[in-house]
Amino acid sequence: MLINSSQHTVDAKGRIFFPMRFRDDMWEKIIICRGIGKYLMLFSPDEWKKFTDRFNSLPDSSREKVRRFFFSVAAECAVDQQGRLLLPQNLREFAGLEKNVTVAGMQDHAEIWDTVKWDEAQMAISEDEISGIMDALPFGS
Repeated sequence: MLINSSQHTVDAKGRIFFPMRFRDDMWEKIIICRGIGKYLMLFSPDEWKKFTDRFNSLPDSSREKVRRFFFSVAAECAVDQQGRLLLPQNLREFAGLEKNVTVAGMQDHAEIWDTVKWDEAQMAISEDEISGIMDALPFGS
């Protein structure tokens, strides 16, 4: 399970150090695609298949739009022997990843954010909002 987050720096070649705790769960191959917002989503091949299979139930017109958004710019990458992950330039530009980034575990995938945008997104989440969402979940007593 992919959890926790850490800060890293994009080097001159567009690489980041990829956290060791994520490498165990993911990674000889990593599929990277755009997120809904200015961040990147990273999947292991198994999780990528689960993610893409969800689109099959969409109506044709919606399915094609979603496929274009995610698949047309997705890339298969790998962590090198020094623990670095090369982020394709088009995806770095999409997410605005220039220097400081946050790699965050999201249970079944990871995300890479510009650290300033990550901090802003985290601050925008209120405890009341999370409490309301949690109240709607069937956890039982």
